[in-house]
Amino acid sequence: MEKKGVLFLFGLVGGAGFAFAQAQNPECMTNLSVFGEHAKVKNYDAAYEPWKMVFDNCPEMHPATYVYGERILKDKIGNSTGEEHQQYINTLMSVYDKELQYFPKRYSKADVLAKKALLMYDEKTGNSQEIFGLLNDAFQNDRSNFSNPKALYLYFSLMVDEYQAGNKDLQEVFDTYDAVNERIDEEMAGLSKVLDEYVEKEEAGQALSAKDKQTFNNAKINTESYGKISSSIDSKLGDLADCDNLIPLLQKNFDAKKTDAQWLKRSAARMDGKECSDDPMFIKLVEALHQVEPSSKSAYYLGVLNDKKGKSSDAIKYYNEAVSLEKDSYKKADILFKIGLKYKKAGQNTTAYKYFRQVLDAQPSNGKAYLQIASLYAGSANDCGSTTFEKRAVYWKAAQMARKAAEVDPSVKSHAAQTAASYEGRAPSKQDIFTSGMAGKTIQFNCWIGGSVTVPNL
Repeated sequence: MEKKGVLFLFGLVGGAGFAFAQAQNPECMTNLSVFGEHAKVKNYDAAYEPWKMVFDNCPEMHPATYVYGERILKDKIGNSTGEEHQQYINTLMSVYDKELQYFPKRYSKADVLAKKALLMYDEKTGNSQEIFGLLNDAFQNDRSNFSNPKALYLYFSLMVDEYQAGNKDLQEVFDTYDAVNERIDEEMAGLSKVLDEYVEKEEAGQALSAKDKQTFNNAKINTESYGKISSSIDSKLGDLADCDNLIPLLQKNFDAKKTDAQWLKRSAARMDGKECSDDPMFIKLVEALHQVEPSSKSAYYLGVLNDKKGKSSDAIKYYNEAVSLEKDSYKKADILFKIGLKYKKAGQNTTAYKYFRQVLDAQPSNGKAYLQIASLYAGSANDCGSTTFEKRAVYWKAAQMARKAAEVDPSVKSHAAQTAASYEGRAPSKQDIFTSGMAGKTIQFNCWIGGSVTVPNL
């Protein structure tokens, strides 16, 4: 058993760790092998005692002590009560501290502090100020490694709670909101590149290796997680960021911040996102931003301003300038998407459609663009087709786009599936298909949508 366990651990953490472990306490080496073998098959009760021996006596011996120790202790915490339960929690907190102490290249400060904060939160062993303190330390001092979705949401949620308790001011809430969303965007941009790569491979008919499938699946899971917390963060902010609160605060800080490009970008984005761009404050922000740091963002906001003034040709010029200035495909897709929304809201469906298609050229895994195209299709049902059956057939095409959104973008998967089901419910029923005699036939759309759809066979 010992030899088998040692070989397994060698595979888990690599040759260097194995060679180092061989030079350690022989009893620790034996117990390392034993707990590794038990933990491998999730027999955590049997793994606990040999693991505890290694942790107490040879904490520096091997990373597997921490990889498996977390799993073993979480199982124990979940199956214990009272004093014993608290002891397991304390031990896990100690594991988190020591994994950073002994294996700093493997574990980051942000990751460790986030895990400690989440454990305290889930097990109700610390107050909100203590938990917030850990997360704030992680975010302020190791932001690039702070990537746990649940911890990011908890950090912002506790910041709002601190504001409502009178311990933070509103500007700090907004700053944290912006910073957390920027961190989420950084993670989503990286995941988007992975999703785009494999979506394109699948659409080209290329077979994915087992490793590729695992990477693709992990990216889908993480994208879905970030999508969920992004929505939750917006919900937590709620009415705090409405125009009545936002504009006076920006007016108060403008003179001191009017040369701060980051503050100007964040403020303009917040005003645009909250539909406050009719206020003169938005003009001041955009003009200052374009002077301090001309960029794709400032060009986009100048497009918004010209749109508000009814100067469509100037707006398009600035929008296209914003797109051409942006070299990052993820950010370019975001700009194109916002432009598409502007035109959709103005009722210019064909122009909106063109921009949403450009989003997909820049970022094939952007499910939001597919959902918007689906919405444009559904909204044009009465304009496409000469019969009621043909008009309602447009909903099948809309449902196809919604299903495509769910397929390529896990962050919108649930909403997209519900949307597709809704559109299918508005399409012709089986009875309608039977009565019309259209089963299996193709319907061509001669309106702006173009293309066709095949009526389902009964």
